[in-house]
Amino acid sequence: MAAIAVQAARRRPEAPQAHAAMLKPLDPDVVSASIPAFFIGRNKAGLWVAREANGRIGGVFLLKSSAVDFANHQSEPVRCALVFPTESFELDLENGGNPLIVLAARLLEGAKQLLARVITRQRT
Repeated sequence: MAAIAVQAARRRPEAPQAHAAMLKPLDPDVVSASIPAFFIGRNKAGLWVAREANGRIGGVFLLKSSAVDFANHQSEPVRCALVFPTESFELDLENGGNPLIVLAARLLEGAKQLLARVITRQRT
């Protein structure tokens, strides 16, 4: 995995390709096994993904802050570590986040493909 930034988070009162392979377990020299850790990043559609480092839970979100809040809530009552991979990644387990966001992303992708076909036909 490319360079990552690890930060302690403050508490606030579908699996395409082999992207999951890059989300490897964290080195115990970097983060203690007793501290929950979450990968936070964007998928290919540009949506935010939060995935627990051991693959127990994850979700897809419209906003980065929603992904961070999800990670913090899932790790209560302790704090968690947030890991921000430089590459995009897809959620490789059931979406525990906003199901409507995933549907919206699929519709948007379909609309992009349809628009690309229309433009190609107009050029010929």
